[in-house]
Amino acid sequence: MRVLVTGAGGQLGTDVVEALSGRVPTGGLANDRATGRLGLRSPCEVTAADHALLDVADRDAVQTIFEGVRPHVVIHAGAWTAVDACEGDPDRAYAVNALGTRHVAEAARRVGAHVVYVSTDYVFDGTSPRPYLEWDPPNPTSVYGASKLGGELELDPSSTVVRTSWVCGAHGANMVRTVLRLAGQPGPMRFVDDQRGSPTFTADLAGVLAVLGTERLPGTFHVTNAGVTSWYDFARAVLETAGHDPARVEPIATAELDPPRPAPRPANSALDNAALRLMGMALLPDWRDALDRLLAATEPVSASAKEAR
Repeated sequence: MRVLVTGAGGQLGTDVVEALSGRVPTGGLANDRATGRLGLRSPCEVTAADHALLDVADRDAVQTIFEGVRPHVVIHAGAWTAVDACEGDPDRAYAVNALGTRHVAEAARRVGAHVVYVSTDYVFDGTSPRPYLEWDPPNPTSVYGASKLGGELELDPSSTVVRTSWVCGAHGANMVRTVLRLAGQPGPMRFVDDQRGSPTFTADLAGVLAVLGTERLPGTFHVTNAGVTSWYDFARAVLETAGHDPARVEPIATAELDPPRPAPRPANSALDNAALRLMGMALLPDWRDALDRLLAATEPVSASAKEAR
């Protein structure tokens, strides 16, 4: 099976390529209903298209690579995800996230490829008192969220939409790396405690994308690691797991951020993985388990920290 991965140089795209190539375990979801375990039937022939190779906003470039590769599946992880920068440059946000997805969908249609589109919790306004279901109506409040919803609207009904949240991994910039960097600097660390969501780790998410794509399962899926937390508690967990003092983290409200962030954030980012659950498919492990695995591979954890946990 030939699979094209857009955004292959990003933190998620890198792990997607690894999962499709059969070089890493593919997480906690499964296509085996009897055992509840996830696995690809066989490694795929993967074309890893990073931004240098493919700018999805360029229709001709998208058409050319699809005609050359003729993929059976495309995992469209390419996006402009700089939330605050999107707020200041909406034309670029829509050109990449919405129009770029139109180009991918058009090219996929021509060669008969199944599209898996990676979307976001930011398509919701965050006012729900419960985790969002796949069937809840979107209502984005930021340019980034609106542009990603625009991408969803460009897809055929047979495509797969995977909404996820608070993505972290071994590659690229993310909150785990930010917290570890700040841990090496003196003084307190302040994180908001009035935004809640589910940290999702690319090593687990990548396997889900691989299976949903190769099984050509249509529809919208929410895919996050299990458990809900705040950015404040998440930062404390990162420090504790890495052997640092979690008491250095202080809670603040979003309204207290100085300077304030240009783009509004949803207060409730939690996504109910209802479609997976109702289909009888195993859900991803708890985010704390995923954090342990990530830091075990990238950051030494002191014996005292392990004992404290």
